Amino acid sequence: MTSFWNITKPYLNSPVAEAFQSLEKTAETTGQYVTSSPISRVIRKEVDNQRFFIKTYTAGGKSLRRWIGRSRARAEWENILFFQNVGIPTAPLVAYGQKTRGGLFQQAALVTAELKNTRDLNALHLDNHPILKNRQWIASVSHQIARHTRCLHQNRFGHLDLKWRNILVTMSNAPQVYFIDCPAGQIRRGPGAGRWFVKDIACLDKVAKKRLSRTQRLRFYLEYEGLQRLGDKNKQKIRRILRFFRGRA
Repeated sequence: MTSFWNITKPYLNSPVAEAFQSLEKTAETTGQYVTSSPISRVIRKEVDNQRFFIKTYTAGGKSLRRWIGRSRARAEWENILFFQNVGIPTAPLVAYGQKTRGGLFQQAALVTAELKNTRDLNALHLDNHPILKNRQWIASVSHQIARHTRCLHQNRFGHLDLKWRNILVTMSNAPQVYFIDCPAGQIRRGPGAGRWFVKDIACLDKVAKKRLSRTQRLRFYLEYEGLQRLGDKNKQKIRRILRFFRGRA
């Protein structure tokens, strides 16, 4: 059996490190239920006057990934570390690790710190929150999302689940954007990467087309591409984005 557990530097030698001192202790932690899936569970727990999200995995993923290959948990914490490395704000990673037996997945967990005063964009959309009518606020959020998405794609990284629900924003006049929950993302070389990048923009636009004006959506695209105006190739790419989910739920 092989097991490893890592506590990140900011939390070493603290009550937080004591609370999450091992994979086994972390997996057995109780707290407020947040969400679950067939292979994972998320709870929230307060330690030392801070709130943390604990995600435990009982399987590596779906299909063959359930047992072999890079587990969904490993992908999630490696992508958080990647975001931090390239300067994209994300939830602070507190602790992470997994256990295998004979190379086969057994158990994994990761702990992230709560981002205070934030909501996910999709929740704001579903609530029809009045802040979404604040053009200055929307412009700031859109600019940050465009910049972060461009950074991912310049590094050949496809998020593959870049939905409004996976973007947190602070509820302030000067909002801060965070990218979260990215277990599917990875770096890809070669011509096939272009489809991944189109998918990321199309995911963002699924809700944007219901909530934002065409001018706001176009401004986002121009900022993402770093352009002042559209050329023929960009118009073709926009058509690919608009067609990406056509005929799908």
